[in-house]
Amino acid sequence: MSAIHLDNSNFQSSVEDVKGVVLVDFFATWCGPCQMSAPIVDKMAENYAGKASIVKVDVDQAREPAMKYSVMSIPTFVVFKDGQEVDRQTGFPGEAALKAMVDKALAS
Repeated sequence: MSAIHLDNSNFQSSVEDVKGVVLVDFFATWCGPCQMSAPIVDKMAENYAGKASIVKVDVDQAREPAMKYSVMSIPTFVVFKDGQEVDRQTGFPGEAALKAMVDKALAS
């Protein structure tokens, strides 16, 4: 199972309207660090199934959410809880740090 890809049409229903924790990976296909983080993000989608949603947003195809949340560089990882942004990391922080962001939101 890999992370779900969102676009302008389903971002709100999949992130902003959701009760619970959602990690959004804002990425682009041409971004080297994004490609490095992709397998880890997909693995997290599997590991957190039923606990948190792990989703991806291609900033070239879904500009609206990227602009709304002021994503200026990629990758940017944003954690939402009950539709509100609670944490953010620009650049790939590594698997442990990404998991810590999600775990912190789940625990709060």
